Amino acid sequence: MFQFTDDCILGVENIDEEHRHLFELINRGMDMIHNEYKGDQYSDIKDLLEDLEEYADLHFAHEEAYMQEICDPELILQRAQHMFFREKILECMVQNIDDNERQRQVLEDLMNFLARWLYHHIIGSDILIGKLPPLEEWMVRENPCEFAEEYKTGIEILDREHKILFEIVERAHHLVRSGAGEPQGGEIMKIIEELKKYTQYHFADEEEYMESIGYEGLESQKRAHEAFIAKLDEVSREQIDVNSRDYQESLIEFLLGWLINHILQSDKKIPGGL
Repeated sequence: MFQFTDDCILGVENIDEEHRHLFELINRGMDMIHNEYKGDQYSDIKDLLEDLEEYADLHFAHEEAYMQEICDPELILQRAQHMFFREKILECMVQNIDDNERQRQVLEDLMNFLARWLYHHIIGSDILIGKLPPLEEWMVRENPCEFAEEYKTGIEILDREHKILFEIVERAHHLVRSGAGEPQGGEIMKIIEELKKYTQYHFADEEEYMESIGYEGLESQKRAHEAFIAKLDEVSREQIDVNSRDYQESLIEFLLGWLINHILQSDKKIPGGL
C-alpha cells in the first residue's frame, strides 16, 4: 500500500489533503487487485474511475489557481501533466470492461499508471510548488549556478559531486544566456545527456552512502531521484528547437530549482554533515 509520507507534503493545506485523498483512491484500486475476490468488479471500477475524474477536476483546478496566484514558473508544465492525467482516466473510462478478464487488465494498467504518477508527479513536480526561490533572488545573481556555501551538506563526496552538477548546469545556462537558439539546440541536448549520466552516477553514490549509515529517508530519496531522472528523459530536442529561447530558459530554471530545492530540503537532512 502507498503511504502519504513527509516527503510528499508541500505545506499547502488543501493541496496536501487532496494529495492524501489521491493516495486513498489508489490504495482502493490496489485493494481491488489484491483481494481474493475474482468475480465481476464492473461497478467498483466504474466508481473508482468516476471518483478519479472528479478528483482531477477539483484538485487540478485548486493547484493551478494557487500556482497562478504565486506566479509559479512550473505552471505551464503542470497544466500539460494534468491534461495527460485526465486523458489517461478518460481512456480507461471508455474501455470495454464487461468481462472479468478485461476488468483485470484495465485495472492493472490504471494502477501501474497511477503508481508512477503518484511519485513522479508529486515528488518530481508538485513538491516544487511554492518552493522555488523567486526568480529575482537567484536567477539574477551574477552567477546563479554558483555552488554557494548554503548548499554544502558537510559530506565531502556529496558536496564534491553537487558542485560538478552545478557546473554542468552552468554550461547550459551560459549557452542560453549568450543567445543560444536553434543552431545550438544540439549542444544543449549534449549537456543534458551529460547531466543525466553524471546525475545517475551521483545518485548511486548518494544512495550508497545513505544505505551505509542506515538512513531512514533512503526510500523517499530514491523516489525523488527516479522522478528527476524521468524529468530529464522528457527533455525534448524538438521543444528546444521549436520554442527555442523560452523552452531553454524554463529548462534551466527547472534544473537549478530542482537541484537547489533537493539539496536544501532533502540532502542537508542526511546525517554525517554539518
